[in-house]
Amino acid sequence: MIRHPVLIQPRRADARKAREGAAAVEFAMVAVPFFVLLYSLLELGLVFMIDAVAENAVVDATRLIRTGQAQQQGFDAAKFKTAFCDNMSVFQSDCAARTTVDVRVVAHFAAEDEGADADGDGVPDEDSYDGGDAQDLILVRIWYRQPMIAPSLTQAVASGGAGEVVISSTTAFRNEPWNA
Repeated sequence: MIRHPVLIQPRRADARKAREGAAAVEFAMVAVPFFVLLYSLLELGLVFMIDAVAENAVVDATRLIRTGQAQQQGFDAAKFKTAFCDNMSVFQSDCAARTTVDVRVVAHFAAEDEGADADGDGVPDEDSYDGGDAQDLILVRIWYRQPMIAPSLTQAVASGGAGEVVISSTTAFRNEPWNA
């Protein structure tokens, strides 16, 4: 008669020991994508915060043009950029190097040309400034380049090149009659 070997069942303590490393292995498989996603969300939140701060900084800086204070102080592109950067709160440190400004008088509020853009990223290559006179229609556009680390985000948003996103803000208004 042939005897079949009896299947030896591991004891409960042995079964627990065999599964002790399973959680660590599962966490290792999930941890890298999880932390990349978490960091990407934090970086995207930073971009939205910078966008909101830039919008408010544009409103505050353009108030100087609209009320005639910029014309009285002899503003040019550099001074306007400084006024914008002064309102960027915690992002002031290298704001001037990251910012391009375009302030111009327009005949009407319709589509305008985009200006000189040799590299095709939608941002003019040089700053321009013409604050106009009383009652002029003014178009103000500002582009702020924010470095990004998460490569998937730079592909999903308006990119200014490798590893950066371009945040833009535009406003149009009629100057007040300050010399009337």
